[in-house]
Amino acid sequence: MERAAKTIKKHSQEIIARWEAKVNEEISASHQANNIVLRDQMPGILDNISEVLQRYAALSVYQSSVEFEEVVENSEDHGRHRASTEAYSIDQVIHEYIVFHRTVTEVLRDNQTYTTEISDLIKYVMETAILKSSVAFNVSIQEMQEKLVGTIAHDLRSPVGTAYGLLEMIRKEQDPEMINKLSQMAQRSLQKSLKLSEGLLDAISTRAGEGMMLEFSENELVQEVRLVHEEATQVYSQEIKLVCTAEEIIGVFDNTAIRRVLENLLTNAIKYGDMNRPITIRLEDESGQVRLSVHNYGNPIPPEKQQYIFEYLKHSEDERETPVQSWGMGLTLIKVIAEAHKGQVLLSSSEEEGTQFTVKFSKHNELGKVRTKNFNNSSKDKTINQYS
Repeated sequence: MERAAKTIKKHSQEIIARWEAKVNEEISASHQANNIVLRDQMPGILDNISEVLQRYAALSVYQSSVEFEEVVENSEDHGRHRASTEAYSIDQVIHEYIVFHRTVTEVLRDNQTYTTEISDLIKYVMETAILKSSVAFNVSIQEMQEKLVGTIAHDLRSPVGTAYGLLEMIRKEQDPEMINKLSQMAQRSLQKSLKLSEGLLDAISTRAGEGMMLEFSENELVQEVRLVHEEATQVYSQEIKLVCTAEEIIGVFDNTAIRRVLENLLTNAIKYGDMNRPITIRLEDESGQVRLSVHNYGNPIPPEKQQYIFEYLKHSEDERETPVQSWGMGLTLIKVIAEAHKGQVLLSSSEEEGTQFTVKFSKHNELGKVRTKNFNNSSKDKTINQYS
């Protein structure tokens, strides 16, 4: 077995290169990942196999070894990564391991170091890797679907709650003009809730590497923001200011998604801000992009929390009841929508200056429906902390 271990170490680069070439040839989804990402966990598993062949002659001893734990960890990482890579399916994940097993076996046979004992041990390693990777892949897809459904359900509460509040106001209102105005606002809120309900069905069918569906068209943004501001001032008692110098901002946006961004930021600013001080919405036209920000006073977000506040479901157990965790789902949505609009999210928060979330959107996006990347696959370098 020692000879086989040395053969694998000596030919490790060759094995990875041959495996990569075969995967690219046989598995179409592999073209969605660059070469570095494609091979990320496989060298580790190959090292594990070499260590196993060098140290263990019995499966019972190997199963309790550090190498076994490393195989499990590497294969689980592999499955989670493939779940965030577009177009992968469970059979393609398994296919990758089959190709890997075949490649290792071929190299050992070419170097005349392949025996029945070695075959049994490698087969067990591969079976373990396939099992753990497949489970991790399925769990990651399920988590992604749950995140999308949870986010949409979370956002449904806002338009439904707004419509309910407006209907209550209509019931008590006497002025026909105001009743008509409130009725139109309630209708817009209910229309939005219907769109979000359609998104629930779309989220259930999410596949590897996929997030929510956005629909880009040429839109005017100022009026959309003014409508959100108007509805918020009717529903909430807290002072909400709107600062916008542009008469109109035209670009290719998903206005419904941008509306969700603003409503999420407003809801959180009201929930966690100082109710005795105003919230300010600011919309600015900056040539090729738009800057939308929401500012509030109140308890700041601690600097150590800011680095992962946009990463939904990444908070530790003891933080589940804190405001940071509650912000997480909506903020992850905001980050994904910003990146889908070729933009970014900016955060500044201090006790003196208050908290401000700024979202930048490009005005030049491609027309039509676009499936966003999933929450785990969004680019971390596009979330910028202005304060720390």
